[in-house]
Amino acid sequence: MQGLRGLLLLALCLLKLHSCRALPNLQSERRSEPPGPGSPSDPLLDYTGLDEGLQNGTGPVCPPCEKDLCPENRGCRAGLVLDSCGCCMECGNLEGQACDPGERSVYYGLCGTGLRCRADPRQAGQGGGVEDEDEQVCVCEQQEAVCGSDGVTYMNTCQFREAAFSKPGLRTEGEGPCKTVPIIKVPPQSQVNGTGSSLVFLCEVFAFPMALVEWRKEGRDIILPGDDPHISVQSRGGPLKFELSSWLQIEGAEPGDSGTYRCIARNNLGSASASAALGVLGAAELSSYLANRVPEMEQLTDAVDYDQDFY
Repeated sequence: MQGLRGLLLLALCLLKLHSCRALPNLQSERRSEPPGPGSPSDPLLDYTGLDEGLQNGTGPVCPPCEKDLCPENRGCRAGLVLDSCGCCMECGNLEGQACDPGERSVYYGLCGTGLRCRADPRQAGQGGGVEDEDEQVCVCEQQEAVCGSDGVTYMNTCQFREAAFSKPGLRTEGEGPCKTVPIIKVPPQSQVNGTGSSLVFLCEVFAFPMALVEWRKEGRDIILPGDDPHISVQSRGGPLKFELSSWLQIEGAEPGDSGTYRCIARNNLGSASASAALGVLGAAELSSYLANRVPEMEQLTDAVDYDQDFY
């Protein structure tokens, strides 16, 4: 019987190496006392004390620290941090992952190198309630952009450090983003609408130095809006750093507005462009167009399996 218990102890320790280090002492202590009412028949199977701290939010009940029994960690892109017992090292959480504030891992874990546990910046300005104040994620301390030797702009040092983990030869080419010709991240989309409608084309551009964006209509040599009162153009920075968003808006569209519109972005390193077609139809033409589109929409609807469980 003692041999069977020894094999059971060895198997349990292999599954929960760190937690089982105190089990021999736990066993000897409990054998000196008779089991009380409701106690498990075998003290080796009683792990309630180890989970007690997790239930009350104070962390696990930790066994004595034996660093030679700590597991080896590999693939930690954000470096190493102390585990919940403050004994062994484990992988730190990456940027954007949920985290435990303070210096002790309780539930989510601690942030890795160069990261701090703070309120989620993505929730800022979205009118969140009091509940949202508890939602904290790992945020990079240094938000300056970095140009990598691979020609990629990393928006902060943590993203660069994470990329360098899988690219050992990666180095920085200096502070700030990589100089690049404009890159159109979101091109304008073709559309069809009826006479009198309001239409908007969007063009999002990334570039450093920042690009200037202009709109043109094929067949016309002028830069829009020109002197046309029902066409307007607006631009602003964002949504991300070193990006520019530009909109072309047409109010009270007419059939004569039909054609191809082009977004052109330029800086001192080069240019890039993207185009989209616009069709402005009368009431009868629009009705016929939409009727012809119904079979296509039905095919798309039939292709979606609504009975599939995505959760």
